[in-house]
Amino acid sequence: MLNTALTSGTTQVRLLAPPGVYRPQADTRLLADALSGEELGPATEVLEIGTGTGALALDAAGAGARVTAVDVSWPAVIAARFNALRRGTPLSVLHGDFAVRTRGRRFDLVLANPPYVPSPRARLPSHGAARAWEAGPDGREVVDRICSSAPALLRPGGILLMVHSGMCGTATTLEHLSREGLTAEVVARATVPWGPVLRSRRAWLLSRGLADGGEREELVVFRARRA
Repeated sequence: MLNTALTSGTTQVRLLAPPGVYRPQADTRLLADALSGEELGPATEVLEIGTGTGALALDAAGAGARVTAVDVSWPAVIAARFNALRRGTPLSVLHGDFAVRTRGRRFDLVLANPPYVPSPRARLPSHGAARAWEAGPDGREVVDRICSSAPALLRPGGILLMVHSGMCGTATTLEHLSREGLTAEVVARATVPWGPVLRSRRAWLLSRGLADGGEREELVVFRARRA
């Protein structure tokens, strides 16, 4: 297992991340900063989609919210449960597809750091670490599912906070959320260097017009509110 940390504001959380589980990175930290601006308390019900190590879910639970975290990866579920136990923080961690495991439930806040890396492979992987980032040719396979599902997941007045790369289409996400009846805006941006996955498919990204050769990407946090 690897020891990793998520820094949000003045809080540093030590987490354990086994091989194959997405570790907190720049996108996690950017979303954590956005989460810190939300009012959370014992009456707040939170859902995190794709929890990984449980970093964001633990942030929300640490602020007093009642949190449900979901991931399709068993190693991620085990890691999040272990990290919650290690911290003594109440956290419900479920294995499976977020829409199936939360059917019929509504939340005050939904957090999502979904897979968003564009891939030359049309089919999403069914196992392995790549499930945490592979997202189809335009990077929107999971992003669009979350946008479409948000109205059913949110209570009136509920908030979706989601992060993804600008290479997936910032305007496209804002338009999709608007079509679903949500009031959406960009609340945070950060430019970061490419990681090894993007560097390995540089030629393909350039051929698709998804990159300009600079090997830097913009991360974008969206905040969408249900009326």
